[in-house]
Amino acid sequence: MNLWTKAAALAALAGPALVMAQDAQLGRNLAATCANCHGTNGQAVGDMKPLAGVSAATIVAMLADYKSGNLPATVMHQIAKGYSDEQIKLVAAFFAAQKPAK
Repeated sequence: MNLWTKAAALAALAGPALVMAQDAQLGRNLAATCANCHGTNGQAVGDMKPLAGVSAATIVAMLADYKSGNLPATVMHQIAKGYSDEQIKLVAAFFAAQKPAK
């Protein structure tokens, strides 16, 4: 096996792990835009709805309703339209994995 063949084999084996690591960070990075209203890691303060610990299915459903206009909002319908369905799933998974405030 020459050097290029070995490098290609190694890259093929490492590729899926790198993509998974990037996706884990992508959810966190996308969710960072929510911090202005919903607090760091979804730990909302005051009257804002906390997202930490809310099930991913609930968050996906709510964002779909905002995106479609079925759920009225001041800005969430515009924000939700800016995300693809896959990005919404990543954001939802991130918030679902956070521990809710006590």
